[in-house]
Amino acid sequence: MRLVGRILLTLLVVITLAAVAGGCYVRAQLRASLPLLEGTIALAGLSAPVTVTRDAIGVPSVTGAARTDVARALGFLHAQDRFFQMDLQRRQPAGELSALVGARAFEADAQVRVHRFRHIAEEAYARTEPEWKAVLDAYAAGVNAGLHELNTPSFEYLMLRTGPETWKPEDSILTVFAMFLSLQGRQAVFEQTNQQLRDALPEPLFRFLTVVGSDWDAPVMGSPAPRPAIPGPELADLRAVVPALKPAARLETSCCASLADESAIIGSNNWAVDGAHSDNGHALVANDMHLGIGVPNIWYRASMTMPDPSDALGTLRLTGITLPGLPGLVVGSNGHVAWGFTNSGGDWSDLVRIDPDPHDPSRYLTPEGPKLFDLGDESIAIKGDAPRTIPVRGTVWGPIVWKDTAGHEYAQHWVAHDAAVMAADLTRPERTRTVDELSVAVAGLGIPNQNVTMADTSGRVAWTVGGAIPRRRGLDGFTPESWADGTRGWAGYLEPVDFPRITNPATGRIWTANAPVVDGPMLATIGDGGYADGIRARIIRDRLLDLPKAAPRQMLNVQLDNTALFLERWRTVALATLALPAAASPADRRASRAEFRRLVESTWTGRASSDSVAYRLVRTFRLHAVRRVLEFVTAGARAQDPSFDYTRSLRTEGPVWALVSKRPVHLLDPQFESWDELLLASVDAAIAELTEDGRSLEGRTWGEFNRALIQHPLASAVPQIHRWLNMPEDPLPGDVYTPRAHSPRAGPSERMVVSPGHEEDGILHMPTGQSGHPLSPYFGTMHHAWVEGEPVPFLPGAPEKTLTLTP
Repeated sequence: MRLVGRILLTLLVVITLAAVAGGCYVRAQLRASLPLLEGTIALAGLSAPVTVTRDAIGVPSVTGAARTDVARALGFLHAQDRFFQMDLQRRQPAGELSALVGARAFEADAQVRVHRFRHIAEEAYARTEPEWKAVLDAYAAGVNAGLHELNTPSFEYLMLRTGPETWKPEDSILTVFAMFLSLQGRQAVFEQTNQQLRDALPEPLFRFLTVVGSDWDAPVMGSPAPRPAIPGPELADLRAVVPALKPAARLETSCCASLADESAIIGSNNWAVDGAHSDNGHALVANDMHLGIGVPNIWYRASMTMPDPSDALGTLRLTGITLPGLPGLVVGSNGHVAWGFTNSGGDWSDLVRIDPDPHDPSRYLTPEGPKLFDLGDESIAIKGDAPRTIPVRGTVWGPIVWKDTAGHEYAQHWVAHDAAVMAADLTRPERTRTVDELSVAVAGLGIPNQNVTMADTSGRVAWTVGGAIPRRRGLDGFTPESWADGTRGWAGYLEPVDFPRITNPATGRIWTANAPVVDGPMLATIGDGGYADGIRARIIRDRLLDLPKAAPRQMLNVQLDNTALFLERWRTVALATLALPAAASPADRRASRAEFRRLVESTWTGRASSDSVAYRLVRTFRLHAVRRVLEFVTAGARAQDPSFDYTRSLRTEGPVWALVSKRPVHLLDPQFESWDELLLASVDAAIAELTEDGRSLEGRTWGEFNRALIQHPLASAVPQIHRWLNMPEDPLPGDVYTPRAHSPRAGPSERMVVSPGHEEDGILHMPTGQSGHPLSPYFGTMHHAWVEGEPVPFLPGAPEKTLTLTP
């Protein structure tokens, strides 16, 4: 027994020493991949030394003697702090993730490969003007130098047992494609959903369900789009039709599969207040871009100083947000003009119905006559496995992306497929000095089309759409059509002078929140690619108009507004429903309904606060009511195509609220005898959902559901390390229906308030931190201020670390 004991003790000691040694090795490897923060290092290609200082939270200030020197230095910093993020961002649109992580990414790669973004990026890079190409080249060289100076690759590559690949200049264009997929990737399915509805429903009902906006819309110029009347029974008597199409248990195969994911819908807020309506006479720009949030955050703060191309003796300082993978400023200020972005919601992509040649199925019809399909094979490399090849079919308009249930094929014609557009110089905005110049500079840029809200040092404010705007001919782009006879299509792009624009409106305020900003011809020019509901724009507008003289901290307060205006009327409906005599029976539901009613009445704060029970109860009730209404009304589309999902049309509140308010019997699901019964069933469904784990309603706060899940992409692969990589699971106030648009995995990726020329008074904070390295002193250092909504200075603070880069 003693011998056995000694053997076991020896084994325990050996295992312990091995574990300690392994831990020391891992920690040593992690430390070896930490970025350089101080000292002097040679960076080939510089024309003169570049100084990089960092403040207490790691925000760098880069000072160089040439624009290319600053780009080279920024590439160095991005690679040292964020290269794995950059690698994922270039691989995702290229369809090259499988080469890094294995076969688990094959389906995602295959889906995106049809767009051949790697080929378009290469062509776009070849088309770039010399000045922009020099910036891209310098940035790529800086990235690769930054990688080389790390003693070991970042920990992600150690986990994946692979190494990083060289950064190419065209990879910066792929980084832009990643944003196209994030911000416009739903446009094809938006149009597909519209077509499915049009094919299945009477035209008046189709129009009723798909008209843009809701009664919350608050455009800066013009009026909200009028809502069509509810189609009468002579046009759409669904009670006589739908029961024959589908069984009563329709909720098992819902047409609204994405409804519970409304919170994940990406959106943003921005606004501008002119000098006449600020507290110090200087115009203000505020911006919070709502995106999926992970570790690290998508953005990287920086301030860059270089010679001013407009003033031989002056300097130009760019401060704000950069995107690792790109060599310039995304949003911020150049000291003369400041700008912010929100996704526009316009229509930048069309599905083209393909007419096959009746005499030759290998050809399709075009205005120039029948053409052969462009057939190709895309080889997808897979880590640990043999490459797989997928066939890709293209047309003169773009790749084939969809086949409907009738067998019709559709190609996607998209701004992102145009290499000439993608070759545009993305640094144009940084050289502008007025809102007029900036409005021209952003027109035609190769970026996902954005609402660009801006202000300059004269106190003026303006709005326009950044990106390329198609000039449509013979179509509105809302549903797919054939372009074969030449009467429909795109006739190039608008010239900058023709872009929609607002400058110095009479109110002195401009606001955007992914809903329509204008009406009439300007809205028709922009098109409809899936606008958000106007509730955030409405709240922001009202808050701004209530401020006679705005200040930066007041702008931050608007960004943090979590007023529950959107759900207030649904609360009224829920309470009215529970006050009906029918709510008292059957007896086994009486107590739970009474408790639901008590909590909705007594715990309502009028806000999407994290401790509110009533907010969560009302929100859950609304989701169940919306699902029941839409499941029946859109049943025809679901019957024709089981893949149909109405919520992809981003049109729920407008039509559903009209139906719940007017209560037309001919559009009521026949499994309910009245609309009151449908609403009461929705209350019961909410109760069942919130108590299914045996918990009481009283503990189901909004913050319990709306809890931050801000995670590193590899954390789930090794659960033991997630606590070192992920951010805390804080309960978050706000919702997609409030300006403070938090959801567990998405929300404000930054909050910025700045007055051009007075950046020292500005505010800028963001989630997580500057570095993606868990041992870095700048990992997660900005997160607390973001969660709590605390102001952080827009400009970097006092230097604490200095790195000098020499030629």
